[in-house]
Amino acid sequence: MEAAGGQLEAALLHIMQRHHHQSLHQRNKTERAKVDAVKSAARVADLLVATVDGGVQELYINERRIEFEARALLATIARYKKQTDQWLAATNAINSVLKEIGDFENWMKIMDFDCKNTFQDDYSIRKGTLLPSLKIILFHTGTHRLRL
Repeated sequence: MEAAGGQLEAALLHIMQRHHHQSLHQRNKTERAKVDAVKSAARVADLLVATVDGGVQELYINERRIEFEARALLATIARYKKQTDQWLAATNAINSVLKEIGDFENWMKIMDFDCKNTFQDDYSIRKGTLLPSLKIILFHTGTHRLRL
């Protein structure tokens, strides 16, 4: 029986060693899986960060470009405003000159009319054909002129 007890003990020892080896093998396998999982998680995290950072970086670049274009647009608007103000001032000056020319032209017509009437009246006085009555002439300018 001792031999059977020795065989039993050897079998138990063999089972324990095999269990210990399987346990070590399983522990190594689990450890490798754990390391692989951590590496995969880190890789996924890196990819997510890269994706988000890439989008953020692209947004930042677009924002900078938009700010630059907005500043350029504001400068262009200011330039156009200044040019428009200059054109408006020039147009107002031209309108003022045209009004003065129109006023001068009207004054010249009145002067021409007055000179002709004065000449005619002088001629009539010299001939003695001037009528003794006075005529009041109302011009479109609103001024009264006496005609002899």
